[in-house]
Amino acid sequence: MKRKIITTGDGSKTIQIEDWNEQYHSKHGAIQEAYHVFIEHGLRLLNKTEVSILEIGFGTGLNALITFLEAPKLELKVDYVGVEAYPVSMEEVDALDYAQQLGVDGLQAPFQSMHSTPWEKRISIRDDFSLCKQKKDFKDIDVQNLFNLIYFDAFGARVQPELWTEELFKKMYEAAKPGGVLVTYAAKGSVRRAMQAVGFTVERLPGPPGKREMLRATKTI
Repeated sequence: MKRKIITTGDGSKTIQIEDWNEQYHSKHGAIQEAYHVFIEHGLRLLNKTEVSILEIGFGTGLNALITFLEAPKLELKVDYVGVEAYPVSMEEVDALDYAQQLGVDGLQAPFQSMHSTPWEKRISIRDDFSLCKQKKDFKDIDVQNLFNLIYFDAFGARVQPELWTEELFKKMYEAAKPGGVLVTYAAKGSVRRAMQAVGFTVERLPGPPGKREMLRATKTI
């Protein structure tokens, strides 16, 4: 499918799939959406020193990069697993230019490493941040009680409804540790009900710019 780089509402960039009229991040602001959904309502709320994170849709690497940036501020040691079936190209990574847009010196080299490191191998990007990228379909995830936090950043239910079903959220519930949290930009009633059906306790929270609400789900057992 044809893809192009577009500039979003906060000046940061994302990839648009033209055939679907769907973006990897919010057209209202890629960086501000990532911070609002995954950092403010996910990472910053964990009362831990060591955190295991699963990202559903590694994509551009933006969520991993901002987690890498925020981890030392929160005194966290992060073990990050990013699952992606269709990796972006290094040309797209360079065009997105997230390291520059975040305005922090020294981010370009680790961002390049995140994308250039081998798949299926855990790599230490920094002493407090390890990354393992897994190239596979989300439906092939089959792990138990491993993750404190899940970033659920799949393409929207409008274009890929099969990714927002009870079947997939059951896999997420099983992958989460007791007390583990899943955060997503989505807020559809069908998504919330699918999460609840597999055992999550689900909260509606204020959404990022351009969205009224988002969801946070907790494995309470």
